[in-house]
Amino acid sequence: MLDTEIFDATPRLKKRLNVLPNNPEKKTPESAVGPGRFPSWLHRKLPKGNVLWTTGQLLNDKRLHTVCEEAKCPNLLECWSKKTATFLVMGNQCSRSCGFCDIAFSKSAAPLDPDEPQRVAESIIALGLRHAVITMVARDDLPDGGAAHLANVVTAVRMASKEVTVELLTSDFSGEEKSLDIILAAAPEIFNHNIETVRELTPRVRHKATYERTLALLRYVKKQGPSHLMVKSGMMVGLGESAEQVERTLRDLKEVGCDIITIGQYLQPSRNKLRVKAFIPPEQFQAYEAYGYAIDIPYMYCGPFVRSSYNANLVIRQAGTRLRTITSE
Repeated sequence: MLDTEIFDATPRLKKRLNVLPNNPEKKTPESAVGPGRFPSWLHRKLPKGNVLWTTGQLLNDKRLHTVCEEAKCPNLLECWSKKTATFLVMGNQCSRSCGFCDIAFSKSAAPLDPDEPQRVAESIIALGLRHAVITMVARDDLPDGGAAHLANVVTAVRMASKEVTVELLTSDFSGEEKSLDIILAAAPEIFNHNIETVRELTPRVRHKATYERTLALLRYVKKQGPSHLMVKSGMMVGLGESAEQVERTLRDLKEVGCDIITIGQYLQPSRNKLRVKAFIPPEQFQAYEAYGYAIDIPYMYCGPFVRSSYNANLVIRQAGTRLRTITSE
């Protein structure tokens, strides 16, 4: 019997790799290694030190979920190594199943945990956060969509520290203004609700939310909220949209009063989610940012790895400075 019949070292894939668009980078003569499946601007260096483990351990001990984990955010290692995370409240099962998001779907999510607000507040203090981003799963099974519970989280944070600024990244609460009023009464520094994609792709990308409802929600919050409240929204690119459609979306968000807009590259989180249609180069993100400023959007944050809550502590500081400057002019 031949040795090859006893031991076959031929590599075999149990599952095929995700289908990706072509890498637009071309092989250069001086490079010994050709372009990979992902372009160079989507490669990350691994963080050093043990802070990453410490952050994860703290969140585990407090029995808290993060969107970093549940949505498979590519910035998890970087953020956790800096002792920051985006808290995901009301469980880790969402009542919607959007085409881009990998958070688990359930029609009957677990009951709300009344102790969760306090554990979030304690974790924020333990991590030493000066700016906390708190997001939520959609809870269409609840009469108020979970607004009161989210407001309770803000109250717990305020009781734990008067210095921490709070950013809430919410669902659309099915358009219910009473739920939005509960959120506004909690007085976060930033209200964030993502439009996610352009109008034309919304029905395929989002499960229940609509483009027009998002605009109406943001307009309502800007009109009803206090003058110092920053209104924020974000979107993904690489889903098949055109640059013209992105620019039209920016104009729509400007019209309803958004102060901060983020744009990042969509990356397929799992095999059963929407495929990436294009890798958007850094120059195009710079062009979107320049366009936003050209139409007088107060603050733009765009780049391949930008996510709605990525570097949120820096964004609120820089955006606040820019907004104060604009107001004083």
